[in-house]
Amino acid sequence: MKNESLRVAVPKGAIFEDALVALEAAGLPAEVLRDNGRRLIYRVDRFEFIISRPTDVPVFVEHGAADVGIVGKDVLEEQGPNVVELADLGTGGCRMILAASRADADAVKRSISRAEVVRVGTKFPSIARRYFESLGRQAEFIKLHGSIELAPLVGLADCIVDLTATGTTLKENDLVILDEISTSTARLIANRGSYRLKHRSISHMARAMQSGKAEV
Repeated sequence: MKNESLRVAVPKGAIFEDALVALEAAGLPAEVLRDNGRRLIYRVDRFEFIISRPTDVPVFVEHGAADVGIVGKDVLEEQGPNVVELADLGTGGCRMILAASRADADAVKRSISRAEVVRVGTKFPSIARRYFESLGRQAEFIKLHGSIELAPLVGLADCIVDLTATGTTLKENDLVILDEISTSTARLIANRGSYRLKHRSISHMARAMQSGKAEV
């Protein structure tokens, strides 16, 4: 039924504003999320919005704490959650790249081509591992949680696997891209049980968010 209640997980951070624009365009009352407060739950009509870290959105959705959520494709590829991916919202575009310091770029490329083990700093060890496996190469992965670009500059890693949107941070730290691994945009996902039990409401929402026309 179209009047079923829905709990929506909305990510903080880089794709927050794009997520609100997509929700509002689809007719959801997401304006309240712009109050700049510290509240984590907002209830408006039949919608309940929860605010979480982007990496936690699939966790809330997979375990049924949210019916639907918005998250980057990079997070889905890294975590592999058991959720339904409903729509590519086409926003928050960025690239997953392999990069190294300009001074060491040629040496890193030679090491990889010779099947030597390189050390890779990354927030995305699963994606990085699959990438090196696809090349038939081995690597040592060092999990970091922020400032990934720092790793090759201080000798912690030979190279990094990370997201970049504009490349500005890479340039400012004299890093160069060696390869593009994948691209990522924001996705609408659903809990499998919710998608079955609230199929009409969630399907209306997905279509509305893709078209930018209110149907919910």
